[in-house]
Amino acid sequence: MILFSTHNTTRLQYIIDCCSKELFDTPITITTDLDSFQSAPGPKINYSDAAVTGAVNIRPTGLLFATGIQPQLVECFDYNGRKAFFATNGDLPFDIFSAIFYLISRYEEYLPHEKDAYGRYSHTNSLAWREGFLDIPLVNYWLHDLRLALTGKFPDLVFRYPVFKFVPTYDIDIAWSFLHKGWRRNVIRTIRTFLTGEWRELRLRAAVHSGRQPDPFDAYEWLDSLHLYCRVKPYYFFLVAAQNKGVDKNILPSTQGLQQLVQYHGAGYRLGVHPSWQSGDDPRLLKEEIEWLEVMAAQPITRSRQHYIRFTLPQGYRILLDNGIDQEFSMGYGSINDFRASAAFSYNWYDLEKEATTKLRIFPFCFMDANSYYEQGFNAARAQQELMHYYHHVRKVNGLMVTIWHNNFLGTDPKFAGWREVYETFLKEEIFWYGN
Repeated sequence: MILFSTHNTTRLQYIIDCCSKELFDTPITITTDLDSFQSAPGPKINYSDAAVTGAVNIRPTGLLFATGIQPQLVECFDYNGRKAFFATNGDLPFDIFSAIFYLISRYEEYLPHEKDAYGRYSHTNSLAWREGFLDIPLVNYWLHDLRLALTGKFPDLVFRYPVFKFVPTYDIDIAWSFLHKGWRRNVIRTIRTFLTGEWRELRLRAAVHSGRQPDPFDAYEWLDSLHLYCRVKPYYFFLVAAQNKGVDKNILPSTQGLQQLVQYHGAGYRLGVHPSWQSGDDPRLLKEEIEWLEVMAAQPITRSRQHYIRFTLPQGYRILLDNGIDQEFSMGYGSINDFRASAAFSYNWYDLEKEATTKLRIFPFCFMDANSYYEQGFNAARAQQELMHYYHHVRKVNGLMVTIWHNNFLGTDPKFAGWREVYETFLKEEIFWYGN
């Protein structure tokens, strides 16, 4: 496949590479030589203002030829039952390459915007939220439209059709509810529970410390069995802040219990760091947390997901790159379940300020238990419906489905009754039969 453009830029090369990897087994070649383009055999895409006979013609809007970051005029319209923007005339009624670039580069997040209560980019700022496509992988659907346009001109063209892939991931923010928290935290909590008359918790706490019952946040062996049965390979992200402060309430990495837990999971699973809130204020702490985790896991740590999904572009991703992270799992909102980048596939991050493709691979997630429960106020039954909504869309486009669950939702804490069953049913009735 060859593509003609009057100019080649880093933006154009980046987005053509992204689309090429989703569409074909071999990369699309870009040329600025019209004569060689017209004389070349095989399928062709013309990405210029002048139509070329015998090619799929896509007219550019100019975004991929520009430099710098300026507000863009984005007007959505309906196309094939879904939204599109950057309207032009051609075999597709919009500049699909600029539109995809705008969404997966997170162009709008570089523009002035209001922060949410946690200082993050708010989902209500986004084009996808305003136009009602935040809950679908719109880019994947557009790529299917491009396949149809190419097939119409080149019926013998062979595509790479990706298969659906499910990737379970877990954030271990608080590894245990009662155990391994140190005598001071346990005494304070016990006194507080006694003074407030929470007798059920007092009895449970005593049963756990005496070994008569498992800790209510301990879902680890149960998850091992579930993964084995359903043949899935999860990722675990551990919060290992050196001190408890604010929302960083993890079991301290100096405790033997957490060290053994990380060591156990490091022997059989893929691990990543869950950078603390404190490291967002002091990036030097991230290096310490990665080193702590590497020592405990006895393996290099090159994966990350931000605690509370707290990051800002481009600084947050640059800090990760500086600390050896090359796989990032935070692309989603911490306030609603969604497709933040409108994509259900992994891709390399483009640093819009530097106009450069980086080696940081982005793995977007679409569902997180905490979003359903805390932010959207769903019970387990409603969350199951939402989970299935995302599953059906990702299955339809044969995309990548990344979910986030927390051990406290999957244990035996009565507060989260029913959530464990939702997850087990999803894996056994859907992923087991149609998964990886």
